[in-house]
Amino acid sequence: MNDQRYWNPKTETMPRGDLERLKLHKLRSLCSFAAEKSPFHARAFEAARFRPEQLKTLDDLRRVPVMTRAAWMESQAKTPLFGDLVAAPPEAAIRYHLTSGTSGRQPLRVLDGMKDWEWIAECWCYGFWAFGVRPTDTVFFAFSYGSFIGFWGAHYCCEKIGSLVLASGNMTTENRVKQIVEMGATTVCATPTYALRMAQVARESGLDLPGSGVNKLIVSGEPAGSIPAVKRMLEEQWGAKCGDTAGMTEIGTIMIFECDRQPGGTHIIEDHFIEEVVDPETLEPLPYGAEGERVVTSFGRGFLPLLRYRTGDLVKKVPHTHCSCGRTFDLYEGGILGRTDDMKLIRGTNVYPRAVEAIVREFDAIDEFQIVVWRKDDVQDEITVKVEVKPDRGAGADAMLAKLGGDLAAAHEGLRFNLERAEYGSLPRFELKAKRLKDERRRA
Repeated sequence: MNDQRYWNPKTETMPRGDLERLKLHKLRSLCSFAAEKSPFHARAFEAARFRPEQLKTLDDLRRVPVMTRAAWMESQAKTPLFGDLVAAPPEAAIRYHLTSGTSGRQPLRVLDGMKDWEWIAECWCYGFWAFGVRPTDTVFFAFSYGSFIGFWGAHYCCEKIGSLVLASGNMTTENRVKQIVEMGATTVCATPTYALRMAQVARESGLDLPGSGVNKLIVSGEPAGSIPAVKRMLEEQWGAKCGDTAGMTEIGTIMIFECDRQPGGTHIIEDHFIEEVVDPETLEPLPYGAEGERVVTSFGRGFLPLLRYRTGDLVKKVPHTHCSCGRTFDLYEGGILGRTDDMKLIRGTNVYPRAVEAIVREFDAIDEFQIVVWRKDDVQDEITVKVEVKPDRGAGADAMLAKLGGDLAAAHEGLRFNLERAEYGSLPRFELKAKRLKDERRRA
């Protein structure tokens, strides 16, 4: 058996100059394909007076018009069900997925063909192999297997690698942790929030997760996977190393992954994607080390050509030399740092849920939390952090909350946070993406 089957030195360690030339070649092909096959892109190209033959260097990428979720949604509303972005007949599709959506908004509908799905699984192989998943592993997916794409591609990636796959479907959390221990799972895949929840249920059920066979925890779906305090908590409670990944339903697959060196960031799969970091206001490119919005071009999806798609994710790109693994793929330091649309302006101060979580998770006595934004007397915006303290850590809770309030204020230009101790078990628990921010100002 070839133990290096998903280590691709031809591309993963390709010299940067060759990698840039490869991306330019793929970009030209993708733009020509999109202009011919996708009415959505043909219309956008015409409005921007862009032609694929104008692409002489990768700097010319800025000639390509950006693509937004709003425009895609408008296309699907005008031409149900799938809009005019699709570049292949819908009857050729083999998979249908929905974005997770938001309240009162229609989620995006996504189709994939056979080649798309093979590519999706292959991209996941980059990340899983890099983090140490091998044919001898037993991989447990704590995932509901609905229309949300989630870990679907990772499931098929593990089959390609040759690992034993355990799909948990709609099991209860208690039954999931029991099966993880009973089946000797070595790798568990979940959102960071649900991984913490499983650890909590395991403790309450008397199951020893740190003493189990699990040695790898692969998380996705939330920025928390790269927050140091959350990662430490996960690794302590599972007795396993924790690796972060990120993908999007719109793009179809994993785009960034953490290798087994755990460099404090996630590698970009640069032979399959162009990832730009731009100023969210001007869309001008930003240099290494500057925080900005991810804009993604995807080379592998034939049904849905994605060119310069604004993700809304906040990232900070750093050179590949920040990791010692030998890959020449650049990294996002700290993974996904948050989202442009998550930011809340509270009395003149910008507050991001990821930044709040990074501070809250430094307090291991806190089991769960919720952020509530509200308006006092219909005039002044307030922010309250509700926390559940572990039952055996109640002593000293008042002092802990006082320190938490001070730490939050120190990190947010002196903004005062209200702290409230919630009854244990009263705050929401989540299996997929956690929604810990509750903005009650909309009701005012």
